[in-house]
Amino acid sequence: MNNQDLLNIAAEFGSPVYVYDAEKIESQYNRLTYAFNQVDSLKINYAVKALSNISVLKLFKKLGAGLDTVSIQEVKLGLKAGFDPSKIIYTPNGVSLEEIEEATTLGVQINIDNLSILEQFGTRHPKIPVCIRINPHVMAGGNSNISVGHIDSKFGISIHQIPHLLRIIENTGMHINGIHMHTGSDILDIEVFLYASEILFETAKHFPDLDFIDFGSGFKVPYKPGDIETNIEELGEKLSERFNGFCKEYGRDLTLAFEPGKFLVSEAGKFVAKVNVIKQTTSTVFAGIDSGFNHLIRPMLYGSQHEIKNISNPDGKERFYSVVGYICETDTFATNKRIPEIKEGDLLSFNNAGAYCFSMASNYNSRYRPAEVLWYNGEAHLIRERETFEDLTRHQIELEFNHSKKELSDEN
Repeated sequence: MNNQDLLNIAAEFGSPVYVYDAEKIESQYNRLTYAFNQVDSLKINYAVKALSNISVLKLFKKLGAGLDTVSIQEVKLGLKAGFDPSKIIYTPNGVSLEEIEEATTLGVQINIDNLSILEQFGTRHPKIPVCIRINPHVMAGGNSNISVGHIDSKFGISIHQIPHLLRIIENTGMHINGIHMHTGSDILDIEVFLYASEILFETAKHFPDLDFIDFGSGFKVPYKPGDIETNIEELGEKLSERFNGFCKEYGRDLTLAFEPGKFLVSEAGKFVAKVNVIKQTTSTVFAGIDSGFNHLIRPMLYGSQHEIKNISNPDGKERFYSVVGYICETDTFATNKRIPEIKEGDLLSFNNAGAYCFSMASNYNSRYRPAEVLWYNGEAHLIRERETFEDLTRHQIELEFNHSKKELSDEN
């Protein structure tokens, strides 16, 4: 998928528009599975929250992946996409017991991350297999908002609460078939990941009937040429050897599971937007586009850096621009970045727009959410239509205020 393909897509489907390259998704999936080819039983559960379009889920089903879901709605999306319930793990946080029980009726693997719900669930459903999410108290991740395995995190059951956890399991007689951790996103140092894995291995020894160990994900992807990323190949070699060794200690083979999202879809995504206005101030040249943080919030929320290219003039002389949106609040995508000369009407492409971009889009300022396109086998396929005004008002209920307060009083 090249610049001309993106220009053609924008011409056909309008801008702004999200475009996903199926070939890149497949290559990332194959890269991860190959890195762990020394493990007899490997399960890759794609994290639906990263990009939940049903056509993308169907692509992962074709590749042989399972799904990692965090809400009952994501579970139902997976089922609608054709996944067998046994291929779906449900890992919520802070949801009601009723939602978890609803997920059990759909036949998916349950993963529980707090003692209160675990005890309630075990008391009511002791025969339903449950995975437990452990908090290893390891600080990992590129931003405090996406580091979820440290001691102050709301996620997981603390390793210091293992005695309490074991009492609940003994008292309820429940069946624990898996343990899980997720330390955070944008992991750079695989030694930190391996250290957390050792904590998980030690924890696993408390549970004699496991089927799998889920190591989460959080692998960092490059955001610009030469950017650092998680060394998946080295991690695969080291963790596979350690995992295989643990299985021998444990007495039988287990499944090694991961739940990658960003690693699989981030680099596959492009976000294409049109430049509405070039605005020169006393100190800055702004390129204002036909989008904002209503469509791409990550730079404002996480400080994430998305490389921006002028696909209308890729070989132009580079100048400094601050790329901003049309939202009635500050929505800056880039500040004083070198970009080939931009003119009004040019199309800009944002890299790494596959993960946590459309899935976090909103209708703020009553703007429509954009279309989504899947580039598959050299062709563009529309997989979500651009919203319309009717979509904005579809579920609103209009009240009629035809009478004054006095008129209403007189009628009564």
